[in-house]
Amino acid sequence: MAAVTLGPEGTYSHRAASAIADGDEIAFRQSVTSIVDAVASREYDRGVIPIENSIEGSVTESLDALSEYNVSVVREIVTPIRHALLAQGDGFDTIASHSQALAQCRTYLESEYPSATLEAVASTAQGVEFAREDASVAGIGHPANADQNNGLEVLAEDIQDQDSNATRFFAIAPTDDRSTGGGKTSLVVYPNANYPGLLLELLEPFAERDINLTRVESRPSGERLGDYVFHVDIEAGLYESRTEDALEDVESLAENGWVKRLGSYDTEHVVE
Repeated sequence: MAAVTLGPEGTYSHRAASAIADGDEIAFRQSVTSIVDAVASREYDRGVIPIENSIEGSVTESLDALSEYNVSVVREIVTPIRHALLAQGDGFDTIASHSQALAQCRTYLESEYPSATLEAVASTAQGVEFAREDASVAGIGHPANADQNNGLEVLAEDIQDQDSNATRFFAIAPTDDRSTGGGKTSLVVYPNANYPGLLLELLEPFAERDINLTRVESRPSGERLGDYVFHVDIEAGLYESRTEDALEDVESLAENGWVKRLGSYDTEHVVE
């Protein structure tokens, strides 16, 4: 099954994508939005995008793309993040990596390399590529990205601020592949309204039916200041009658807006 994810080869997204596609069937893009667009247009069967990191929180580009495009979520992939400092040697003055990786290693970098220039690039793998090409640059990425054949060495391992660092990825598919089965469900709700108690009213239908909310997050709708889209994850499948009943109430509350049922799915843990 052909899949597309953040590139180049060697990113954490690439590792997550390997759980749903063989390595020779994985293509790469430089932005989350372009991945979601490629799946929505059926250029690829599957896409893998980062959703949330246990240290730095949600990936806002992913949330916004899921609001904008019509795709489904068919699987959640959770992978531990093991950051290493990779370079040709000690003679570097710049550390390049994805902005989230730099943030996840903030304490280590401030302690060990306070004078280094931190450069945010498109992906961890791109930072590693820069380090491979330029001895004045170090990259942050998975330690497996360094070996004797590419001229890089691991200067330090497990430099992330928290040992429990992990990232959730969504495997997305065209809307025809949306599933109602699975232990979790993701929704996007745009009520197109703003009044005291609105969010409470939107969440009460789940509480009344003993449905656990695992994530609730707001993003600007882009329509006007103070207008929001809500991303909601629940521990229940769309096939369940209690979920259907709750969503009928939510859709009634959002009658001037819309509710997008991204789909139900199960979680897979990828450890490597």
